[in-house]
Amino acid sequence: MTHLTRLLIPLLMLALLAGCATRPAPPEGERAAGQWAAQRERIKELDTWLLAGKVGLRTPEDSTSANLDWSQHPHYYRLLISGPFGSGRSTLEGREGRFSLTTAEGRFEAETPEALMTQQLGWSLPVSALSDWVRGLPSPQSAHRLERDALGFPQRLEQDGWEIVYRDWTRVDGLWLPRRMVMTYDTLRATLVVTDWRPTLDE
Repeated sequence: MTHLTRLLIPLLMLALLAGCATRPAPPEGERAAGQWAAQRERIKELDTWLLAGKVGLRTPEDSTSANLDWSQHPHYYRLLISGPFGSGRSTLEGREGRFSLTTAEGRFEAETPEALMTQQLGWSLPVSALSDWVRGLPSPQSAHRLERDALGFPQRLEQDGWEIVYRDWTRVDGLWLPRRMVMTYDTLRATLVVTDWRPTLDE
């Protein structure tokens, strides 16, 4: 073995070890392990946002969809549903325990947003928990079962009889937020696809 070879072998071994120890950064726009844990507290504190998207609703009898515009604030929210299953245009509002639904037929109130939607639209989304689920969090109001994917992100959540599967994510203002989620309850299946996430973050 020549003197040069004896020098090169240790250098090559060090280079190989360094390559194994250094994990390349994920391509821009792709999720990576540890990101969800790093942002969890910021996600929990997020309580104000604007969201636009589409909701697909499927039952054994029918399949339809509508547009959704959602304005969320600490003590107030408004969901504007427009399209086929929104009966043209419906506005659901909640403020300090008071809930109202405005449709072409008038303005109605009930003790819960779910009861309002069932009475007036004939179907309901889990509005009381949806503000948590849409951030990738379980609602703190009841027991749940959560499965994570290989990167540590929420993948499947079971709560209050619903199954929520997170299918896609988007990165907005440094946060990874659900972009596509499928919610199933018995024979009801609702798919939410977010086309515009606008979180308001405290600096």
